Amino acid sequence: MNPDSLSIQASLAFKFLKFGLVGFSGIFVDFGTTYFLKEILKIPKYLSNAVGMLTAATTNYILNRIWTFRSSNPDIALEYSQFVIISLIGLGINTLIIWLLIKNRRMNFYFAKAIAIVVVMIWNFLANLLITFSRQGA
Repeated sequence: MNPDSLSIQASLAFKFLKFGLVGFSGIFVDFGTTYFLKEILKIPKYLSNAVGMLTAATTNYILNRIWTFRSSNPDIALEYSQFVIISLIGLGINTLIIWLLIKNRRMNFYFAKAIAIVVVMIWNFLANLLITFSRQGA
C-alpha cells in the first residue's frame, strides 16, 4: 500500500472514531430525552423515540461540523438540512429495527433501541461523509 492510501485510511478511521464519540454523547441526549418524554410525560414511545433522536441529531450536527469534519461550508442551512434528512432516514431505519425486534423477538424497548443506534450510526457516518460534509474530503 502506498503512503497516501494509508494516510487516507487513517484519516477516515480517525473521523469515524470522532463521529462515534460524538454519537456516543448523542446517546445520552437521545436516551435522556426519550426517557423524559416516555416515562415522565407519558408521551407514546415511538413519538418519544423520534423526538429524542432528532434532538440528538441537532447536537450531533453541531459537534460534527465543528470537531469531526471541521466544516467551513458557509451554507450552514443546507448542510444542516442534509444532516437532518440523513438523520430522518436513520430515524426510519431506527424505528423499523426497534419495531421488528419488539414484535418478532419481544425484546426490551431500550435494548432494541441500543441495537438500532449501532446500525444507524454506520448509515449516518457514511451518508454524512459522502453527502453533508463531502466538501471536507475523506
